[in-house]
Amino acid sequence: MAEAQPQGTGPQGTGKAAGGRSAQLAHTGLRPGWTTGACATAASTAAYTALLTGEFPDPVTITLPKGQTPSFALAVEELAPGRTSAMAGVVKDAGDDPDVTHGALVRATVRMLPAGSGVVFKAGPGVGTVTRPGLPLEVGEPAINPVPRQLMREHLAEVAARHGGTGATADVEVEISVDHGEEIARSTWNPRLGILGGLSILGTTGIVVPYSCSAWIDSIRRGVDVARAAGRRHVAGCTGSTSEKVAVALHHLPEDALLDMGDFAGAVLKYIRRHPVERLTICGGFAKLSKLAAGHLDLHSARSQVDKGFLAELARRGGADEALAGAVAEANTGLAALQLCTAAGVPLGDLVAATARDESLAVLRGAPVAVDVICIDRAGMVVGRAEPQGPGEVRQGSPQR
Repeated sequence: MAEAQPQGTGPQGTGKAAGGRSAQLAHTGLRPGWTTGACATAASTAAYTALLTGEFPDPVTITLPKGQTPSFALAVEELAPGRTSAMAGVVKDAGDDPDVTHGALVRATVRMLPAGSGVVFKAGPGVGTVTRPGLPLEVGEPAINPVPRQLMREHLAEVAARHGGTGATADVEVEISVDHGEEIARSTWNPRLGILGGLSILGTTGIVVPYSCSAWIDSIRRGVDVARAAGRRHVAGCTGSTSEKVAVALHHLPEDALLDMGDFAGAVLKYIRRHPVERLTICGGFAKLSKLAAGHLDLHSARSQVDKGFLAELARRGGADEALAGAVAEANTGLAALQLCTAAGVPLGDLVAATARDESLAVLRGAPVAVDVICIDRAGMVVGRAEPQGPGEVRQGSPQR
């Protein structure tokens, strides 16, 4: 298990005094955990260190994208004769989140490659392989998402520089495996998405935010209360850390104007209906916001799904012919549908944003709130926008307060 976060820093581990979004997150009272990506990074760092030095660091400390430095105890370790390979494993601790991968053993086996090879990732037992387009990885690639890959590359490069790898880079094969991962994956959406053979290695922050419907909805309400008490006229409901960064970049909002909406769009809209602010920005992934556009107020994958038939109808409104609309309806993922429309010049992202905005205004029932919507892709690029509409006040060209 990884060490607990320092007391008093809040779930984001920033070390700042609790306030705004940090206070909202801390209000859940639930213990955060670590993603499979963080566990894979810790395991691969330990294995490569042993490959170069003969000794496994235990615990092994890593640095997450937001600066947190958790330490992970090794559950297993093995150094092959002649140091031809090294394997280390970490048990995933998901904190208080009901994560199907809680307790799973994430292993990394590292092998040397010729100079100039870079880091090559391989799916070991229990880690899936991508077999369909529409995901952030190419078909045939191991299901190790881009942020965990980058995090591993950075840590392996640091180990190489410290312990005499090939220059300041790591030239290694990294095989990630998860014990019983193929069995666990049957409880996820991976088989339906064409990720076969096991789990995905995920995570953008390295931290698993604990998921409790009642606690999370209550924390959203407290976040709105904090923003209103601070005199904020403009708040943003964001589905995750990437969308939060986009909202801050576009609107220059302070921390206490940010609501970690997660999947609970309905909770944000219903509370703001009773406790209005002048402007609400909703920012999130294209697929999640397509669910809001279709009338779903709970965006969690277990309770609502991307309706590709609905996306096909929106595409028709945007000028798609029947062949394109049919392809959208049969697309593997929402992202794949978006890519098809983008290539054909059909503004599906803007159509989803505008429809999600209109659905939001319907839930607000005439409350004095203007709403705009921003759709992003997995990399944080804006793929759709709807300008603010509604009875709230929008101050163009003035700083947000």
